[in-house]
Amino acid sequence: MIIIVSNHPYRYDMENISTIFFPYEKIKIFENSCAESDAVTVSTEINGNILTVDAVVYDKHKKKSLNADKTTDKKSALSILLYDVLSEILEITYPWGLLYGVRPARRMHALTDSLSEQEAKRIFKEKYLVNDAKTELTAAVMHRENRIIALSECKSFSLYISIPFCPTRCSYCSFVSHSIENTVKLVEPYVELLIKEIEETGKYAKALGLRLETVYFGGGTPTTLSAHQLSSIFDAVEKHFDLSTVREYTVEAGRPDTVTKERLLALKAAGVTRISINPQTFNDAVLKRIGRQHSAEETIAAFNLARSCGFNHINMDFIAGLPDDSVASFKKSICKGIELNAESITVHTLSLKSGAYMATKESAFDSSPKKIVASMVDFSNSVLSENGYYPYYMYRQGKSLGNLENVGWCKNGFDGLYNVFMMDETHTVLSVGAGAVIKLKNQNTGKIERIYNYKYPYEYIDRFDEILKRKNSINRFYGEYN
Repeated sequence: MIIIVSNHPYRYDMENISTIFFPYEKIKIFENSCAESDAVTVSTEINGNILTVDAVVYDKHKKKSLNADKTTDKKSALSILLYDVLSEILEITYPWGLLYGVRPARRMHALTDSLSEQEAKRIFKEKYLVNDAKTELTAAVMHRENRIIALSECKSFSLYISIPFCPTRCSYCSFVSHSIENTVKLVEPYVELLIKEIEETGKYAKALGLRLETVYFGGGTPTTLSAHQLSSIFDAVEKHFDLSTVREYTVEAGRPDTVTKERLLALKAAGVTRISINPQTFNDAVLKRIGRQHSAEETIAAFNLARSCGFNHINMDFIAGLPDDSVASFKKSICKGIELNAESITVHTLSLKSGAYMATKESAFDSSPKKIVASMVDFSNSVLSENGYYPYYMYRQGKSLGNLENVGWCKNGFDGLYNVFMMDETHTVLSVGAGAVIKLKNQNTGKIERIYNYKYPYEYIDRFDEILKRKNSINRFYGEYN
């Protein structure tokens, strides 16, 4: 896809809006003119007060112009013009309109800092073309998030621990996770160094007098580790961090085929208060298609086992748009999660990995997959709300089917605190393990600085000394902050 930008500085916006309609196209942007040709070409121009968008999509062509006046926000007007042209050519509109970005609730929060909520909603609908349902969803999430954000104090932080191993790799996965079969030799040295990194990181938190709010074990699938390995890591966390202020302690026991009584008891003994057991679907054929090596019945058995071990906050994840899944099948999966009485249910929209989808003329004009996944998401929003769940956090990913959202739903009092703190970037997150990213936040200025660990377990092991050196930036950052 080619985008030509003439006489205006809004190339970033033109690219993002084009990506809504063509998420799998490689986009090239040119200033003023272009000698190349492409089946999908969009020209955007401002000439004095005349705004013009001229688009060719294979054998369809559309051109629209607008005469602006002195009060016109030209960036917004040109964005809407581009959205309208592509929408008319492809005969599709999106519920989120031309709104892009990961955190819609954060954008509404920023608007309500200076405007009424009614005015903020009007801007969502008129400026961003967001439909009524998504606007109301955003407002609901904002209110729930604000209650959680208010819990954070000036010295608050969260701790994230990365366990980048899984029984097998799911076909849709874009996280840093590795099949345990292929990396079994790395697990023991990884755990040993992880414990050392926990110790070193704890020293910074203690010296700075930071207050720990939430602990989150993610990955990967942390319960891929043995009960003994998990307990050794839990012991290190307890030894090197003050857990007396912790509001929530989460471990992703995401894969049901890793859930055993021995592991669950290790979690319980460590004081873990929240776990995830993630079906993704209760359709066995779809599970097989995506590379899961467990059945729907095994998921139910794992859930019931966790209940018998005393866990009273269990989250379940589902994905709308999985290969070979139907609307009817998806509905049954969500209803099963409700029937099991999971305290929280997170509904994700499938986000395709780069290179996993071939952009063609047929796919450009075929809106049926987007409409199918939209009906799945709409159903989940409706049925969860009807059954006493409310949306407490939300985020959006690039290349998601239908440009749709991921929403965490929960029963009253079972909000996932870490999820909100992380998504809002409320406070510092000290992270350890392969692929972990420390986020340092200055509460006075809002400035965020990141410190990256090496991505893969073998890099983490081989270059561990460098990881420890990078942590010196924590003291420098807080020195400047104070």
